[in-house]
Amino acid sequence: MNIIPAIDIIDGKCVRLKQGLYDQKTVYHEEPVEVAKMFADHGITHLHLVDLDGAKASKVINHRVLEEIARVTELIIDWGGGIKSEEDLRIVFSSGARQATVGSIAAEKPSLFHEWLEIFGADRLILGADLKKGMVATRGWEETATLNWQEFFQMHVQKGVRTIISTDVARDGMLLGPANVLYQEMLAAYPGINLIASGGIASVDDLHSLREIGCFAAIVGKAIYEQKISLTQIQAFL
Repeated sequence: MNIIPAIDIIDGKCVRLKQGLYDQKTVYHEEPVEVAKMFADHGITHLHLVDLDGAKASKVINHRVLEEIARVTELIIDWGGGIKSEEDLRIVFSSGARQATVGSIAAEKPSLFHEWLEIFGADRLILGADLKKGMVATRGWEETATLNWQEFFQMHVQKGVRTIISTDVARDGMLLGPANVLYQEMLAAYPGINLIASGGIASVDDLHSLREIGCFAAIVGKAIYEQKISLTQIQAFL
C-alpha cells in the first residue's frame, strides 16, 4: 500500500480544513513547494495536491504551485479541486499533474466525465467519492448530491474507472481514524478497484489497518502536519 501525503492550498499556502469547512482552516506552511520537497527527500513518490480555492470557485486557480512542485521534484502528482471542464484538465496536466481527481462533475454530469475517460484514459482520471453520511458531496463539500456511494461507483466503474479516492468528510481533519468499515464494504462490492482511503488517519496503526483491508493507497494530511505520523515512519512503512 502506498502512502500519499496531501497538500491543500488556499491563497498559495499549505492549509488543512476540519470536515471540509473553510472557516475551520489552519495554515501549516507558507510555501507548499518546500513541503513537497521535504516529502520527496524522505523517499515519498506521490503527492495529492488539492486546490481548495479552485474547488470553491469551480475553476482551477493554483496551478502555478503545481508547476513549481513538478519542476523541482519528481513527485507523481494527483491534482484535485476546481476541475469543471476539459480545459481545466488540460491546464493541470500541462502544469505537471500525472493524474486528476474528479468528483463534482462525475456526480452532476456523469456523461461528461465518461467523455473525459475516453479522451484522457482511466490511468489519468481518478474518481473522487467524497461522502457525507454515505451520500456524495460536491462543490468543495458544500453541497450533497442525491447519490449514495453504491450508485456512484456503479455508474462509473462500468465505464472503466479503476481508481477511486474516497473521503469520509465527517472524519477529514479530525484525526478520528479512517472509515475502515466503509472501505471494507467498498472493496467487497468492487474487489477490482484501486481504492485510496482518505480522511481521519491519525497513526501508523491506521495505515496498517488500511493495508490489511486491501486499500491501494492512503492519503495522509493533518497527521503529518500535527506530527502524529512522522515522515521517517512513513519512509519505514513504505
